Amino acid sequence: VQLQASGGGLVQPGGSLRLSCTASGFIPEYDFRAWFRQAPGKEREGVACVTSSNLTNYAESVQGRFTISRDNAKNTVYLQMNNMKPEDTAVYYCAADPAACAIVAGILPDNDMDYLGQGTQVTVSS
Repeated sequence: VQLQASGGGLVQPGGSLRLSCTASGFIPEYDFRAWFRQAPGKEREGVACVTSSNLTNYAESVQGRFTISRDNAKNTVYLQMNNMKPEDTAVYYCAADPAACAIVAGILPDNDMDYLGQGTQVTVSS
């Protein structure tokens, strides 16, 4: 199983980007899909999560600006990022793990994901 993330790039403050993460191979139906990010010199941060029943939760820092969604037919999860800020600059990773949503919610500490895609760089700068 591989998770392939795409859609990163350079955007001006206030702009938008949409990240995609497509899974190749089988992922269990119970899977919780999430986006994490890591900025230089900072710890990895859970950004958003969506469950197999389409329940979502978000980090407080992105609440109201980012939207996570999934297309099960395409085995793809999206992260729509609007009104972006310079502090959103980071490498973004998609992940699939039963604990992902609990980590994003701050209930559990960050840990190794069952599946973690390669990162995609997002830079917010004028």
